[in-house]
Amino acid sequence: MKNFSPYTDLALEVAESLTNNTDNDLEGLKIFTEDCEMKKTSVTSVEITSPIGEEKMGRPMGTYITLESVFIKENNPEAHEKLIAILSKHLNQLCPLNNEKPILVVGLGNSQVTPDSLGPKTVDKILVTRHLKENFPDSISETVRSVAALSPGVMGVTGIETLEVIKGIVERIQPQLVIAIDALAARKVSRINTTIQICDTGVAPGGGVGNKRSKLDKESLGVPVIAIGVPTVVDAATLANDTIDRMLDTIDSLGHTILDRISSQDRYDMIQQILDPYTENMFVTPKEVDEVTDNLANIIANGINIAIQPPIENDDINKYK
Repeated sequence: MKNFSPYTDLALEVAESLTNNTDNDLEGLKIFTEDCEMKKTSVTSVEITSPIGEEKMGRPMGTYITLESVFIKENNPEAHEKLIAILSKHLNQLCPLNNEKPILVVGLGNSQVTPDSLGPKTVDKILVTRHLKENFPDSISETVRSVAALSPGVMGVTGIETLEVIKGIVERIQPQLVIAIDALAARKVSRINTTIQICDTGVAPGGGVGNKRSKLDKESLGVPVIAIGVPTVVDAATLANDTIDRMLDTIDSLGHTILDRISSQDRYDMIQQILDPYTENMFVTPKEVDEVTDNLANIIANGINIAIQPPIENDDINKYK
């Protein structure tokens, strides 16, 4: 049967669909999972190393790091400190930095729509220093890096393509790196709000809800782009398909059913046709999304702050808020 995977922004989920199919070889891909001391937590890296890998994954060559933990969505400060340390370590691995040029942090999404507000909420917690470095250079340590941050909004509100806004700022301040934060969509319900993806290939704003705009990457902006994303929604048809898969697994011992004899692709298409007249491509998010988004914004922002500001450690974070 041909590979099938409902829509997902997570490279890990695409890689899983390939490894689960024995007809596929993994040429052009490197997949490895790190040992993690923290329980119920894992870090998996997917490296796309050739055009063959690009074709299989449907994504550009680069590194995609996925941090998964049930503690991400829980109100557990001690666990969050450990997650922040893991996140900052992997950000440092993807983006070697210098003190000569500023770093631009961009929060993508709509602050008025909770599942899409992760980017703007994260930007609010970033330690911004560019104005201090330029206006009070003698009053701030040389080890503190210049950081600027903004949330450009969405085209439906501003009437301006996100790429246009960010490109204009990049041309003006000449950053060494852009870090973009956005909400994503996942295939598995279990990964909603429990997964953080970091990649060095950029991001297409609005991808999580099927409204992809012009991509933010090195080619479009002229500087490296690190994307950090969290799946906050799942497509309604994907949710229904996932539910059926779990149901089939549960009743497998009772023998095959008619649903079991339908291919995954055909089943998904059928579900989508049934739902579309009523849901119009509806996306689903958990009811506790408000609190979880706040937790995620705090984890990601502090992970970024520690990664790009060498003098700052976990214990120092509250001093700068």
